[in-house]
Amino acid sequence: MLDRIAHYKSLCAELGLPDVPKSHVCGKFVSGDGAVIALEDPYSRTVLAEYSDCGAEIANQACAASDAAQKVWMADFTAAGRGIVMQKIASLVEGRQEPLAQVEAVVSGKPIRDCQVEVAKVAEMFRYYAGYTDKLHGEVIPVPSGHLNYTIREPLGVIFQITPWNAPMFTAGWQIAPAMACGNGVVLKPSELTPVTSIALAAICEEAGAPKGLVNVLAGLGPTAGEAAIAHEATRKVVFVGSPTTGRIVATSAGKALKPVVLELGGKSANIVFEDADLEAACKGAQAAIFATAGQSCVAGSRLLVQESIKDQFVKMVADGMGQLTVGDPLDERTEIGPISNRRQFDHVTAMVDEAAKDGAKVLTGDRTMGDALIVPPTILTDLPSEANAAQAEIFGPVVTALSFEDEADAVRIANGTDFGLAGAVWTNNVSLAHRMAANVRAGTFWVNGYKAIHVSTPFGGSRLSGFGRSSGMDVLMEYTEPKSVWVETAEVPRVAFGYAPSV
Repeated sequence: MLDRIAHYKSLCAELGLPDVPKSHVCGKFVSGDGAVIALEDPYSRTVLAEYSDCGAEIANQACAASDAAQKVWMADFTAAGRGIVMQKIASLVEGRQEPLAQVEAVVSGKPIRDCQVEVAKVAEMFRYYAGYTDKLHGEVIPVPSGHLNYTIREPLGVIFQITPWNAPMFTAGWQIAPAMACGNGVVLKPSELTPVTSIALAAICEEAGAPKGLVNVLAGLGPTAGEAAIAHEATRKVVFVGSPTTGRIVATSAGKALKPVVLELGGKSANIVFEDADLEAACKGAQAAIFATAGQSCVAGSRLLVQESIKDQFVKMVADGMGQLTVGDPLDERTEIGPISNRRQFDHVTAMVDEAAKDGAKVLTGDRTMGDALIVPPTILTDLPSEANAAQAEIFGPVVTALSFEDEADAVRIANGTDFGLAGAVWTNNVSLAHRMAANVRAGTFWVNGYKAIHVSTPFGGSRLSGFGRSSGMDVLMEYTEPKSVWVETAEVPRVAFGYAPSV
């Protein structure tokens, strides 16, 4: 087996990073002095490095640095100039695609070919939002009083963003790019388990010409660094990507400080297959929906709803197909499913499967003994009611619960029978049925005869336990700016406007 530690260190050196993770604050790599955190490769179970939590003091330094740099970003750069910097960031990310993808695969356990795609997507994010920097303008409103009234869209200031371990660099780019484009500074806290590529991205931003401190990354823990950043007076908005449980904690802390939040939380998305669908295409889509990235995706199609008349046939098709998927080393180009990213999540996934079996589920799966690697093979749970815990709770692994439905109304009932509202899909050749399902299934994103198509240009987000707010497309530009209304008196003698006399 490849010497994982040596490979990790060589990648860090190639990217200009310390091999012991450090926070990136105002252009410098800063060591913490808090609790020790282990950086572990989930496939080989090798500890790649150990580092110390940055703590509240460094978090406060990062917020202050971002606040100062944000003022420079707006005062010393034209709108078009900010776009040029963001284009340079995209080019630098593209030029380092392979080492970024390699270190992401080692640290997170995600298959290398998925990491390569995600790094390319990060470059695309910066290019997309670079085009908006000089197009964020207000409007003139024809108010009835005759005043000249116009609006300006202004940046908020410092945005504190918390990103998860399942797609570290992808979610970092997804959050940082629109915030920068709108003129904000950013303090980002990635998962303490996967901080490396986020730190690399912050360094790239400064290399491309962004002011030092505009984008800072905290290598640390939520209860220390995260809480301090939320409470800091410079922080104007909090964005969290992760579980509903932690999302509640973050939202509560932000609420106490009267800070608005955007929450991207979990999902229990319904992938619905009608009897008239192209079953071969639906089968491939169902496998991609849940088994890609080992099911560690908030939009994973973790509930497979199949019309009763074809359920047995279709479940067999999916089971036969999943047996042909390549499970193994994420650094192997042939690998389609890698390990679960960390031990805690691995224990959660396996416990959920065991619980489902005790509840009467039939478990269709591969070999669950794969040495020390944190690998869960593709798994199908059948013969459970839709109210069972495995059909309601987010498993966040390559595990799908197969449920049956009788007709359209039954499918909608089951699809909406959870506390989530993130994504969903339908497979059918009936165009009218497809549109009705899209209208009636509660989901922020819904696919017809496909699954997992996503792009930075379209809004993404959910409702209920899946969170609120939108993190992409044009909609996110409204999340990261606020309007200012300007009134200009044009009459020689001040007029009464809307029933209120001017103060004289």
